[in-house]
Amino acid sequence: MNAAPAKGRSPLAVLAPITLLALSCAPTPDDAPGATTTPATADDVLRTADPYTRGYTDDDFSRVQELAPGVYSYEQLRSAGDERFTTVSMFVVTDEGVLVADGQGSPEETRRLVETIAGITDRPITHVIVCSDHGDHTAGNSEFPADARFYAHPTSQAVLLAAADNPGRPADAPPVVVPTHLVETRETLQLGGREIQLLFMSEAYLNRIFPAMRSAYPSEWVAMIEAAQALDVTTYVPGHGFVDPPAVLAEELETYRQAVVQVIAEATRLHAAGLTLEEAVAEADFGALEGWSLHASQAPTAIGRVYMELNGELPRP
Repeated sequence: MNAAPAKGRSPLAVLAPITLLALSCAPTPDDAPGATTTPATADDVLRTADPYTRGYTDDDFSRVQELAPGVYSYEQLRSAGDERFTTVSMFVVTDEGVLVADGQGSPEETRRLVETIAGITDRPITHVIVCSDHGDHTAGNSEFPADARFYAHPTSQAVLLAAADNPGRPADAPPVVVPTHLVETRETLQLGGREIQLLFMSEAYLNRIFPAMRSAYPSEWVAMIEAAQALDVTTYVPGHGFVDPPAVLAEELETYRQAVVQVIAEATRLHAAGLTLEEAVAEADFGALEGWSLHASQAPTAIGRVYMELNGELPRP
């Protein structure tokens, strides 16, 4: 279980896998270039995570945007069955070094991220924040510099340590990088004249992707999102889905909060009716959420996590 954020304002906050930015005018390198992609206006945005519905092709990725001076989002496509959607990383360029919030899902894809950063700045990657311990964010972490500092919540460190020590791990699997710098609730970094606040949440904001709740504490997710919404923030960046204009991302965070509430309510209704998990999966009606990306694959897991919470079966640290 990851910690809910504290209220307050900071020049730059990384709240993960929500990458949460309170943007400011902190100093950045003079040679930091502009965005490689200009964000659309709110009226132009199609509210979907499907890249092809938005008119993109595979050749349009990776997609990099400069969200604030020296602060970039990086979106790369990944597959889940027949569906394609984006995994989002973020990086902050300072005159002392680069902080990266989340890698990608393979050494090859993370290497592309590292190469993209090298094309923007000659500053080294010095800090890596493990926002999500899931493999689609960490499997390529061995591509980051070995001398970088890796930060994580203690729960994520335990997950990655278990993966590294798993005797059944394939011999040809990429190395697991286990973070050694732990953040229980919140930590402030000073890097290149910028103050960066680290706050950890669970994977509680996906832009138009059905709630991925395989490690969720469902009702606590709602409280975490509401705590994030109470912060004085300019731009919320999701862990998956498109990085849209700030006003859209704020709207979509509320839409996602409502989606989590709806999933909990529907699963709770089925649980109260005495349905087994298998019956609940077959009977669940999520309305418009069934048109969101990954509904078919994520809904059974989400219902299962709500059932676990209702039954008092969720693991506690």
